[in-house]
Amino acid sequence: MKPALVVIGNGMAGMRTVEELHKLAPDLYDITVFGAEPYGNYNRILLSPVLAGEKTVDDIMLHTREWYEAHNITLHAGDPVVHIDRRKRIVRAQSGKEVRYDRLLLATGSKPFIIPVPGHQLPGVIAFRDIQDVETMLEASRNHTHAVVIGGGLLGLEAANGLLRQGMKVTVVHVTDALMNQQLDKPAAQLLQKALENKGLQFMLSAQTAEIVGPDRVTAVRFKDGSEIPADLVVMTAGVRPNIALAKDAGLHCDRAIVVDDTLQTYDPRVYAVGECVQHRSATFGLVAPIWEQARVCGAHLAGAGHRRYVQQTSPTRLKVTGVDLYSVGDFIGGEGSEDLVLRDAKRGVYKRLVLKNGCVTGAVLYGDVQDGPWYYDLIQNRTDITPIRQHLLFGQALCAA
Repeated sequence: MKPALVVIGNGMAGMRTVEELHKLAPDLYDITVFGAEPYGNYNRILLSPVLAGEKTVDDIMLHTREWYEAHNITLHAGDPVVHIDRRKRIVRAQSGKEVRYDRLLLATGSKPFIIPVPGHQLPGVIAFRDIQDVETMLEASRNHTHAVVIGGGLLGLEAANGLLRQGMKVTVVHVTDALMNQQLDKPAAQLLQKALENKGLQFMLSAQTAEIVGPDRVTAVRFKDGSEIPADLVVMTAGVRPNIALAKDAGLHCDRAIVVDDTLQTYDPRVYAVGECVQHRSATFGLVAPIWEQARVCGAHLAGAGHRRYVQQTSPTRLKVTGVDLYSVGDFIGGEGSEDLVLRDAKRGVYKRLVLKNGCVTGAVLYGDVQDGPWYYDLIQNRTDITPIRQHLLFGQALCAA
């Protein structure tokens, strides 16, 4: 009898871990996967192009049902696990199905944060998280006019762009005074806002949502100052929270997320966790690069090749919304002892800001021309002394190499 590996979560993190395991030990386990959605594993990052009409759901599938069969993996799609019995080493799904495990991998991801204002449960108020959400938005775009997106981060702007492409009038509401304030400095955020306004998006910044209005479906969004705007659809993109309810109920040690060590093992040595549901050395994760590395390390340990350790690294943010290229990495705000190098070329729509400290680059924000982003990232990672090339640094790698 092979040992049994049960994977809870059929998303990108869990299945990437299974792929890494398969590279090293393809026949080691009997593998069973439980997923809440009734599909194979798909690329959640590409939901935005599906909403915009650039891709279909079939285009974004990473693992079809045939792939699971070909790899002798039992998939229970649309049947989420509701209970873990760690003493008996059994998981129980919503359908009542029970499966025993020798190793358990939790990849439960995160849940969208729905701002708990009055009216947040009205029909027409949704998150932007899965295929069902996209289908709801597409349906709304066929029958309604006004969309309000609450949250001016990366996900919110992509949702707004997709709804605009589907013909809706879209207003983005953001609580701070600058878009994408986690990834961009103010000058870059202002350039982005102007470019998106030129495409037809509208923005309300420093706006606090007080109530979602409607008798039996959303009709408007009201703000703290008493003003309101019409809304037939409200999309909440105000952040996510690690999905840890199942782990907590099972008695696993959780803080903000499921606490794991450098091998992605929880406090129960038979249970591992990867992705947006984990907390490693006080940090949680939402970008693909660190989660792929977690999958690589976890897959190796599940395969018995346990020499790898997960080490956190700075991850760059790349964004392309309606033809606008952005790139940011590291500490791009700066502080005491740091200095800025800034290039603005309004005619070309290019803005670059590099933050330097002690002769090294510590952060970068690029707008419009991002081709040198990976090079700046390497300079940050390697703590390269840039003193000899400081004069040419803003003009990119080619000039500095020359």
